[in-house]
Amino acid sequence: MRKFVLTAAASALALGIAAPAFAQDAPADVTFTGPRVGVILGYDKLQPGSGPNSDIDSDRKADGLVYGGDIGYDVALGSLVVGAEGEITGSTSKVTNNPLDAAALGYGRVKSGRDLYAGVRVGFLAAPSTLIYAKGGYTNGRLDLVASDGTTTTGQHFNLDGYRLGAGVEQSIGSNTYAKVEYRYSNYGNARFEYANGANTNNFDVDTDRHQIAVGVGYRF
Repeated sequence: MRKFVLTAAASALALGIAAPAFAQDAPADVTFTGPRVGVILGYDKLQPGSGPNSDIDSDRKADGLVYGGDIGYDVALGSLVVGAEGEITGSTSKVTNNPLDAAALGYGRVKSGRDLYAGVRVGFLAAPSTLIYAKGGYTNGRLDLVASDGTTTTGQHFNLDGYRLGAGVEQSIGSNTYAKVEYRYSNYGNARFEYANGANTNNFDVDTDRHQIAVGVGYRF
């Protein structure tokens, strides 16, 4: 996991260093102020955490494709840019088991469901059209489950609450359009199990890590 994080950080740093070189041809009226909307696509990895309360091998993971959209509002204060953003994504990450295997606890499939995020970001202008930023906020994820006792198949899900931290580079590619790349780390520390009939358990402690490298394009109004 440490190697994965270092690789992602190095990639973001390299892009941040290189971005000013191709930012020189940007339009003169580029601004990082106002509402924006965009789409997101990237790599997603979900795995048990490695905290002191976790006795699950952190190599047991589900990885796949993250996809979705985001909205935000930014304000440029000189070379400093601050803003708020929200995001909804889905993922193809999943683990498939034999539900009759005792080790699977009756679960035939565990799949990443929708993920909600709300937070803030703060950045600085490395060039007139290049923003390097950090972000953080609240995230709520879902794990969709398919369970079977060999005769009846049912579906339930876990709701996971946690926080997200990340960093990225946003590059203006026109007066109103932009592209970005970012690394995001999420940790879910609370969960509740929700049954098919709508009932749910009380919250309980978990330790689940999520790593994502995502690219996005968007339009600023």
